[in-house]
Amino acid sequence: MPRRWRVILRLAALTLAAALAPSPVAAATPAQPTVIADGHVDMGPRMVDGAWKIQVRDDTTQPATWRPLPDVVLHAVSAAKREVPTGAEYAFLGAPGAPVWLLPQVQRPGVLWPGWNTQDPSIAGMVDREVTWRLHTVAGPGRFALFLNGNFGKPQEVFDSTRPFPQETGIEKASHVHGNWAFSAAGAYTLDIEMLTAAPDGKTLSDREQLRIYVGDGQPAAAFAAATSRTPTSAPATVSQEDSATSGGWWYALGAVIILAALVFAVLARTRRGRSDS
Repeated sequence: MPRRWRVILRLAALTLAAALAPSPVAAATPAQPTVIADGHVDMGPRMVDGAWKIQVRDDTTQPATWRPLPDVVLHAVSAAKREVPTGAEYAFLGAPGAPVWLLPQVQRPGVLWPGWNTQDPSIAGMVDREVTWRLHTVAGPGRFALFLNGNFGKPQEVFDSTRPFPQETGIEKASHVHGNWAFSAAGAYTLDIEMLTAAPDGKTLSDREQLRIYVGDGQPAAAFAAATSRTPTSAPATVSQEDSATSGGWWYALGAVIILAALVFAVLARTRRGRSDS
């Protein structure tokens, strides 16, 4: 066989081997996790790429940054630790004198000050009357309660993890509210929350996310791994990047096989022709 044909066949074989090799899949760039332990933050709905989404407005940056909930852990540091006051009205927090970590309704230096709002300009025309804030479940080492300082100092409960779920409250449109976030034990908590509203056109806008809070000393980033999973009712009808890359590799392999077969056929035909001429 002439040398040039041997070279062509060798190149075709290398092409086939490369085509059959597994194609690398580009890894998705992970979102930057952010732990917020001091200053002012608000949680609320906004329109993101045309979709109603719950996000956290982080006012510890200049300008303020809206962050997706999966990227955020709110940290109730050790300075937030208090004792449950005496009085029957505080029994929902535990026994008098028991420890409680409190992110307060009124701002305190060195302690996170979380609130919630419906003031983002992107939803100004989306909310008819109010936004419903629904709490589906709470996962964590202790009890969670959200309450407001009511008239004459009597607390008004909003959420309490010892009560049946789901629980809900209303947030008036274009409002900004703060409350007391109370936790009875240190560790990682996950609040399964939903915010929804009836738009003026009658459509329901809704999003359900997991809010992560870490209480006390330790590694607050551990709360990123503490989220409970919710299985979707149906798988999305999309092709993964890995599947696309694999199917593309097989198309290249098929093309290489065809080219190799054509070259072998040409070599054999030329060889026979040479023999016939001799």
